[in-house]
Amino acid sequence: MRTVGLKVLKNKLAEYVRLAASGEVILISDRDRVVAELVPPAPHRAPRVPDAMLAEAVRQGLVTPGVLPPGPPPEPGPVAPLDEILSELEEDRAER
Repeated sequence: MRTVGLKVLKNKLAEYVRLAASGEVILISDRDRVVAELVPPAPHRAPRVPDAMLAEAVRQGLVTPGVLPPGPPPEPGPVAPLDEILSELEEDRAER
């Protein structure tokens, strides 16, 4: 465990973030008083920010994940060929 003052932390933030990412706890002090801690991410934390934020929202009960209906996934609908889609688009634009 290390202690760092706010001024030093501001100037060497990347260094202390790397230390925390490697597992070290950093105590942040202001005028010899601990005001915060920089800690490594929890083991269950998702590595990507959006995934971690979504997982935290689910844990807090703010969102409920969707549930697939029982059985096999639905079959995708028919897809038109690109030429057909582009010709319809041109027709729509011509009508305007």
